[in-house]
Amino acid sequence: MRNNIKSIGMGIIGGLIPVALFFMFAMPDSNHKDIHVNQSQSEPVYNMPTSKVSLLSTENNSRLDFIKASEESVHSVVHVKTKVVRSYIQRDPFFEFFYGPGAGGREQKRYGMGSGSGVIVSEDGYILTNNHVIQDANEIEVTLNDNTTYTAEIVGTDPSTDLAVLKIDAKNLRAMPIANSDDVRVGQWVLAVGNPFNLNSTVTAGIVSAKARNINVIGSNSRDQDIIPIESFIQTDAAVNPGNSGGALINTNGELIGINTAIASQTGNYAGYSFAIPSQLAVKVMQDIIDYGIVQRAFLGVQIRGINQELIKEKDLSVSQGVYVESVNKGSGADKAGVQEGDVILKVGTKEVNTVAELQGEIGRRRPGDKVTLTISRNNKNITKDVVLKDMDGNTELVSKEEIESHTALGATFAELTKEEKKELNIKNGVKIVSISAGKLRSIGLTKGIIITKVNNEEVKSVKQLVDYFKNNENRGILLEIMTESGKKDYVGFGL
Repeated sequence: MRNNIKSIGMGIIGGLIPVALFFMFAMPDSNHKDIHVNQSQSEPVYNMPTSKVSLLSTENNSRLDFIKASEESVHSVVHVKTKVVRSYIQRDPFFEFFYGPGAGGREQKRYGMGSGSGVIVSEDGYILTNNHVIQDANEIEVTLNDNTTYTAEIVGTDPSTDLAVLKIDAKNLRAMPIANSDDVRVGQWVLAVGNPFNLNSTVTAGIVSAKARNINVIGSNSRDQDIIPIESFIQTDAAVNPGNSGGALINTNGELIGINTAIASQTGNYAGYSFAIPSQLAVKVMQDIIDYGIVQRAFLGVQIRGINQELIKEKDLSVSQGVYVESVNKGSGADKAGVQEGDVILKVGTKEVNTVAELQGEIGRRRPGDKVTLTISRNNKNITKDVVLKDMDGNTELVSKEEIESHTALGATFAELTKEEKKELNIKNGVKIVSISAGKLRSIGLTKGIIITKVNNEEVKSVKQLVDYFKNNENRGILLEIMTESGKKDYVGFGL
């Protein structure tokens, strides 16, 4: 399913440029992954609560003139600077012997910095960038083209597409108009706008070299092995370098068609190939994050493979285009609709899909409960199947924002321990981290699977108790007693 790029190294273009590294951990260059995608015959319409986003036609001007597009777009692209603080407790065995765990400990800190770019997508301060630009940040500073600086808050992140949404407290900003990336054509002129090497408001030009590229960059660089990467990149030869991550790829009308994300390079700097997340996928992810705090991700429920001459001979296929279905997950939407192993998916709605990346890109724009019509080749005949997409847990209902917030704090989502888990670990209380993204807990080194048993020496007995504690104890130091999945106990501290 993965496309290989030979003789060149794949690299993230730049969210975190090490300016000062004093800590022992490496600044991560998180990469991009494929995501399970759905599509229906008619495009779903999402309403953003405050951001007014419209998808425009991406037809280029007949006259090749980059001046107006450049002058307008630089006001909508921001410089994102991050400060990373890794906190840990230097324990004092003498005090702990007399006064209990955590007593006498001193909080130690290590610092690092990074930078990237972002795109203003609403007049009231929503900014779209890459997840890898801000994933370990404790503080985020956004500088506009006029040198005005704001402190930014993380609205939400999506490691599967390497996207993140920030918010600054500002009004009447220059929001960039967003075009429909489906209308982008190979060979058309495009501009990349960002802040490479901390050079503010840099514009470079090139053409669209290819569409729907899967370069296996999100999955290979991610520290979270459980995320499902979605890659359907626009490839361009516009010069993109470290610091351009999260910046804009625009057409000659000055409209956003993609978020610059990765480069193919042996050195880490531009070598002729760069890749951007299409605006259609970015807008869907952004709207989900703003509306719900998470991405409402839908799945088709099939294992797929790109078609090549070897597969045609192996399976004696009668078609040379489309996406081959290797297996169907039991109980999935595809299974319920009658999709079978050996089918070849030719279309999603009216959109032809000839690569894995194209199919993933189409499904990635959908939400659980959406219906998609697949055109399938089976036994030398074309048939259609209506598939109702489901989430990872097999549900078609969207998760409410209230439900999400009740289980989420400081960038992590928590769940109760089962009786079996408590018995296996020989503990009576605690809650586990089931997902974690950019936020305080990630910045201190916590990961998925960690169990929190105490907070400031108070036993943690429920998710609600822990979430309420985090949300109601601002400006206070926190000491957590934690346990790994293997049963090792430790302590971590930080300030809210």
